[in-house]
Parts: sequence; structure tokens; C-alpha cells
Amino acid sequence: MKKGVVLLICILFSFTFISAACSPTISLINQDPYPAIPGEYVKLVFQVGNIADPDCSYLNFELSEKYPILFDPNTDAKIGVDAGFYNRDYSSFLIAPYKVRVDEDALEGDNPLETKISYSNSDLTFLKEFNLYVEDSKADFEVHIDDYSYTTQEMVVEILNIAESDIEALTIEIPKQNTIQILGTNRVVVGDLDSNEYTTADFTAIPQEGEFSMNIIYTYQTVARRTVTKVVDFDSSYFENTKPDTSTKVITYVIIIIVIVFVLWWYLRKRKSKRREYHHSRRGSARL
Repeated sequence: MKKGVVLLICILFSFTFISAACSPTISLINQDPYPAIPGEYVKLVFQVGNIADPDCSYLNFELSEKYPILFDPNTDAKIGVDAGFYNRDYSSFLIAPYKVRVDEDALEGDNPLETKISYSNSDLTFLKEFNLYVEDSKADFEVHIDDYSYTTQEMVVEILNIAESDIEALTIEIPKQNTIQILGTNRVVVGDLDSNEYTTADFTAIPQEGEFSMNIIYTYQTVARRTVTKVVDFDSSYFENTKPDTSTKVITYVIIIIVIVFVLWWYLRKRKSKRREYHHSRRGSARL
């Protein structure tokens, strides 16, 4: 009984000694980009200070893989250091960098990040939370066919930025598909587009009645390229006036045929007249 009490006192004394002698501090010194974007990578750099005392022993810093962050496969969440030797050889703090992906469903605003420090000579764990600021920068667009000409096969697509964010390097792409045939380039670089502003992109194409898909590629705050796919409906009834008039074509063809027939008739008549004149002249010569 006495041995058990003594052992318990020793353990408690050891924990108290470690916690008093080794008091690391953790700081989040960088978040890139700021704000973080759902579905994209974010770089986080932590600094662990006050690890000069050898009583800290071998120290492990860990960023917990919990919402709103995800680690890539084979990523080690723990970064360890021998506190005493580390201090003598280098400096009295540890830099812990991470590159993690933000959950696609992360909410806008501050999201908690959990960090922890553990020791090789103790079961104590030091926990501290930080906030990861997230902003949903996904742009959204309204897209429709503004104009189409059956004569020139020119199609004008109008794109309206309905998000609250301004975007850069906007590119419109129409991938290969059965419902539309692109004549020439299938990608048009438009440029920057502010929130609630619109722009147009011109294609040479032969669309079929119905829907086709279109990729809208853009950059937000020079962070990363993002792609939004939109389905566009082509209704030919809105562009009937650009179709060539078939009745006019028929009349044109009839006139051309009449002209050809008239020219041929005139040519044959003239040729026949020359033959008559030739025969008359031959007869006159023979009489003489």
C-alpha cells in the first residue's frame, strides 16, 4: 500500500516538474492564402517556442487532421525535435510547416484548428486551438446565347458574373460534344470580370437544338485556376431571322436558269444566223 502511494506521488511530482520546467508556446505565424479557399490547399506555418530546456526531452508537435482540413496520403502530421540538443545546435524554437487541403464544405469565417504537443518522457499533452479563416471564393455565372447567325455561323455567348467576387483571366471553353460543332478555336480568353458585370465571347459553331456544356475557367485573387461547368440551351426559334430565305433562293435559282437559257438561245440563234450568211455568200460566189 505504501509503495503504491509513493509511486503515485512520484508520478504526480514528475508531471508537475515537467509541466513547470517545460512550457512550450505555439504560434500560427503564417497562413497562405488568406483567406483559405474551400477545396484548395493552404500553407500553415507554426512556431513552437520555449523548448530550450532539456527537461522538455523529445518533443512532438502535431496538427490534428480534423474538419476543416485534410492531409494528403502519406503526410506525417507529427514533427519532432530533441529540445535540449536542438537549442544548443540551432535555436530555441521549432518551425512546423504544413500544406493541407481545406474541406470543400468548409464554412465561411473562422474554423478551429487543433494542435498538440506531447513528450517522450511524459504522458502529458499540451493542446491549443487556432482559427483558420475561410472564405468561399467560388464564382458563379449566368450564361446564355446572345446571338447566332445561320449565315456566318457566328455565335455570341454572354457571361454574367453573379458572385460577389471579382475574377481575373476569364477563359471560356466549349469541349467536344455531339450537340455542337466548333469551327476553329474552342477556347476564348476574355480577361478580367468584376462582380455583377458581363462580357461576351465569340465562337464559330454549328449548334444543334438543345443543350451543350461550357467550361468557365477563371482565377480568384491570383491564387489558383478554378473551373465552373455550365449547361447552355440553344433554341433555334430565337434566331430564325438569320436563316437564309428559301423562297428567295428558289427565285434566284429560277432567274439564273432563265438567264442561262436566254444566253444559250441567243448564242445558238447567232450561230445559226452566221451559218445562213455563210451559205448565202457561197451561193453568190458560185453564180459568178
